[in-house]
Amino acid sequence: MPSVMDAMRGAMRRQVGETLSVPQFRCLKYIAREPGCSLSAVAGFLGVTLPTASVMVDRLVKAGAVEPRRAAADDRRRSALKASVAGLAQLRQIELGALDELAAAMDGYSGAELQTVRDAMALLQRAFQPLCSSAPNPTHASPAIGLAPART
Repeated sequence: MPSVMDAMRGAMRRQVGETLSVPQFRCLKYIAREPGCSLSAVAGFLGVTLPTASVMVDRLVKAGAVEPRRAAADDRRRSALKASVAGLAQLRQIELGALDELAAAMDGYSGAELQTVRDAMALLQRAFQPLCSSAPNPTHASPAIGLAPART
């Protein structure tokens, strides 16, 4: 598993390129997965201070990846963050590029071998999904290998 996770993280990092830093990518990914989340939730997820998270979100807003901050409906003192259409498209492009890399790595596998991988992934998802604190991130499956990308 560690080598698979390293390969997945590496593919994502290569796809992020120069448009986002890896922490900005993680921040945007979290906001996209948790629409309406607070700045405190972002800071907690990233393991950074509120001011650091605030600067990161402000940069993502300035880049057009996150919608300008708006007050939460239930508490005007709290910001409700949401990824923009452009930010969601950027995430999708990064994920598709990473999936292409991972599919290329498995290109030589037979149909039976790929089915074994799909079966194993289904078992792992069933085992570990209850441990996740939030709902799974619905994503597309790679047509080449039929696996959904990992949550990052």
